[in-house]
Amino acid sequence: MSNDYYEFIQGIKRKTGIDLSLYKEAQMKRRLTALYEKRGYGSFQEFFRSMTRDREEMEEFLDRMTINVTEFYRNYTRWEVLEKKILPRMLREQKTPKVWSAACSTGEEPYTLAMMLSKYMPLSQICINATDIDKNAIQRAKNGIYPERSLNEVPREMKARFFTQEPPFFKLNEEIKRTVTFKQQNLLVDPFEGNYDLIVCRNVLIYFTEEAKNILYKKFNASLKTGGVLFVGSTEQLFNPSQYGFETEDTFFYKKI
Repeated sequence: MSNDYYEFIQGIKRKTGIDLSLYKEAQMKRRLTALYEKRGYGSFQEFFRSMTRDREEMEEFLDRMTINVTEFYRNYTRWEVLEKKILPRMLREQKTPKVWSAACSTGEEPYTLAMMLSKYMPLSQICINATDIDKNAIQRAKNGIYPERSLNEVPREMKARFFTQEPPFFKLNEEIKRTVTFKQQNLLVDPFEGNYDLIVCRNVLIYFTEEAKNILYKKFNASLKTGGVLFVGSTEQLFNPSQYGFETEDTFFYKKI
């Protein structure tokens, strides 16, 4: 690791509490180098000094280091497993499950969970926690306004029930927005709530080092009830779930034992 990048990491940790050393170095460096070069800086240190004086630059940095590429029902076949296999089993044991969408980005994932749960219970009984490190993403999630491409996989009846078209966007109805509570959270540093029946954390862990992933799997396990489920992304399969206190319930679904 170059001195320039190492000092940048230390400065960011002091300033924001975010430890960039827990993210895969090559990917993070590539993303941030493109950002500081676009801004006209010649080094990470130059970029950091400017960022500490310029709030807009700091916001842009936080935006760039987080991954906000998502859509409703992303990888649809995995959501079908959740709807038809995992949720029915879970709802036999707990009529109003406690659900968390971790690293929720701009909200498509927790709102997908709410739509799915609405098939089994009244909206007034659905309560989903959703967290992300990126304040801007959370604000966009709360606004609930999405481009058409985000809705590519949304079933027709859900689109009709929960969205209003306001070209060129689709706006989520207030009744579904009320089912999700958003807050800012750094997964690697902040404490987790407990007693969850379902935690969804998809397409985020791939950006972390093995050390950071190990920490997170253990934290997720501790936050689940016995029998609760962790649902991960399609590139994040756990090959030895038992070392974290899980067993495989289906591909990408891990039940706490």
